[in-house]
Amino acid sequence: MRESAATASAPATPIISAKPVVLPAPGRGENLRVRVSAPADGHDLPIIVFSHGFGWSMDGYGPLVDHWAAHGFVVIQPTHLDSRTLNLPPDDPRTPLIWRFRVEDMKRVLDHLDLIEAAVPGLSGRLDRTRIAVAGHSWGAQTASMLLGARVLGPTAEDMSDSRITAGVLLAIPGQGGADLTPFAAEHFPFMNPDFAHMTTPALVVAGDRDQSLLSVRGPDWFTDPYLLSPGAKSLLTLFAAEHSLGGIPGYHVAETTDENPERVALIQRLTTAYLRNAFDPEDSGWQAARAALLESTDPLGRVEEDA
Repeated sequence: MRESAATASAPATPIISAKPVVLPAPGRGENLRVRVSAPADGHDLPIIVFSHGFGWSMDGYGPLVDHWAAHGFVVIQPTHLDSRTLNLPPDDPRTPLIWRFRVEDMKRVLDHLDLIEAAVPGLSGRLDRTRIAVAGHSWGAQTASMLLGARVLGPTAEDMSDSRITAGVLLAIPGQGGADLTPFAAEHFPFMNPDFAHMTTPALVVAGDRDQSLLSVRGPDWFTDPYLLSPGAKSLLTLFAAEHSLGGIPGYHVAETTDENPERVALIQRLTTAYLRNAFDPEDSGWQAARAALLESTDPLGRVEEDA
């Protein structure tokens, strides 16, 4: 991803970024490290807690994080235990429950906002704790969805939702499990069996119409399940010709990106920002304007659907 192209739509708003901010995490095996990005000035700043995809870390997703911070959000990125930077061995006893540790990481961030504010120079007293969103990509999107009310089917289908969360952005989130999984995925990833029936918190689901997962026997429509199978106010952004990296959101220079498209990344930047602003303030008209602009485009990069 070419940085200049990916950020072309972003104004030159100074941001600050600090890492690692270390949060105590008893029972996790090691403390939780997070990165915090924020606008250099402003007050009453809304918060986005972002969960990375498998193997990534707090250092990823610059095209999104930089844009959100430049547009008035404080973005907090935990490094989960599956990160390649931690190199956890497959036989580590925590490995089968990493999906649960991931959700706990997100909640731990919210539990330690005082510590985070104090650790980042110039941030103290600037957070608006009444406006908090979760976001994530791929496995990170499934992690974020758990805080919105999704559950992993099993003996208890435990509710791990968090009432502090106002909205979510779920990028390339896996769909339902069961017969829709490949035999390999069903055997090795039992947590990929979500129930979206209780995911009531408002969310924007972002899916690529050429995102063919190796973990599902279905096609790209698998990634629309969280929109179709969840109650409450949901929106779906379907991106044309987009694969799993959605044009290059994981980073500015990422070899895994198979569908590099700076214009698509810029669209995601604009629409996710507008969506969250509207979710936090229903009188903000930016989301409606962004949807209208996409609808009126003569060469649209995607389409938006919403629950009636």
